[in-house]
Amino acid sequence: MRRILIVGAGQSGLQLALGLQAQGYEVTLMSNRTADEIRSGRVMSTQCMFHTALQHERDLGLNFWESQAPRIEGVGVSVAAPDATRAIDWVGKLKGYAQSVDQRVKMAGWMETFAQRGGQLVIHGAAVSDLDFFARTYDLVLVSAGKGELVSMFGRDASRSPYTEPQRALAVSYVHGLGPRPEHPEFDAVRCNLVPGVGELFVMPTLTTSGRADILFWEGVPGGPLDVFNGVTDPAEHLSLTLELMEKFLPWEYARATKVELTDGGGTLAGRYAPTVRNPIGRLPGGGLVLGVADVVVANDPITGQGSNSASKCAASYLSSIVEHGEKEFDEAWMRSAFDRYWDTAQHVTKWTNAMLGVPPEHVLNLIGAAGQLQPAADRFANGFDDPADFENFFYEPEKTAAYLAEVAGAQAQAQTQTQTQA
Repeated sequence: MRRILIVGAGQSGLQLALGLQAQGYEVTLMSNRTADEIRSGRVMSTQCMFHTALQHERDLGLNFWESQAPRIEGVGVSVAAPDATRAIDWVGKLKGYAQSVDQRVKMAGWMETFAQRGGQLVIHGAAVSDLDFFARTYDLVLVSAGKGELVSMFGRDASRSPYTEPQRALAVSYVHGLGPRPEHPEFDAVRCNLVPGVGELFVMPTLTTSGRADILFWEGVPGGPLDVFNGVTDPAEHLSLTLELMEKFLPWEYARATKVELTDGGGTLAGRYAPTVRNPIGRLPGGGLVLGVADVVVANDPITGQGSNSASKCAASYLSSIVEHGEKEFDEAWMRSAFDRYWDTAQHVTKWTNAMLGVPPEHVLNLIGAAGQLQPAADRFANGFDDPADFENFFYEPEKTAAYLAEVAGAQAQAQTQTQTQA
């Protein structure tokens, strides 16, 4: 039986551990916290998982909370005008619903499941020296812990990392008591609110430790008016700042947030990091090799909501690569090929995310504006969150954008003519 060590118990590490366990591998999982410590700790992310990533969980029978979590049926975009009215406002419908489960709920539950199924769970904050020892006793060591000393083993890939500094200051609040968006009270959607030159507010329904909740997530341009959360340690002050900024820049979202309260004392999070792609293979002092997983090697800004989706897709890709490799050695060539297979998907996420962090060019503004009148364009943009590769077909190049909008407008005009003729 092949022995595999996974360091890090997040979305990718746990999904991969449980997937390998189901395939008969002897898996050891290292976490720096117990399930109870995770469940009672601070929120870790703003996860919203779309159809493809959710299907990976379903395929492994890990969709434990699917019946409880809100079904997110759309992605909406609003753009604030200088007078704080809405210059643009629309919602695209998803082909398959998305869901968000607080990682405190999911990771704790998955960790307990892994142990119940006979997996070896080690509660220990691993250092490079630990991996140097373990690499001699396991067939494969995977590093899925995206922070701390271990990440330093994976060098930055400058050719795939255009930014050297954080591009947004991040501030998250989990709340109860948020009202529905009056434009579509009959269904849930992720709402992306863009304040040009200032930043973005994302609002998404989630399932947390205390049931249904909503996430208020500011992404502020560093040094701008939203960059005020650094050093704020009091959760109540954090929420108060969040709401003040909503009232100033996005009054339509503030209007449904006047009665919100934090879900719990750990329901806030703030920070920032530079989007970075790293070399996937880490070299240990003793000569051993380890393979980086998910955001250890491809860390994108959360502006496009791809973190947990990418983690799920990476785990699924690596699982296939490991199983297909059979009894052969997990050498450097295999590690490189496993990452390259994942990068075929991840490259589209990185390209789109980095594009959204910059000032949008005129043709992208035209696309976002036109989606308010052309529902197929709004729907396609929304479904790009599930399949970012599709943006290659209509988003990046002005000519492709113009051709696509002309095609959709023509089809809509033709449909209207046919309707009028039949009437």
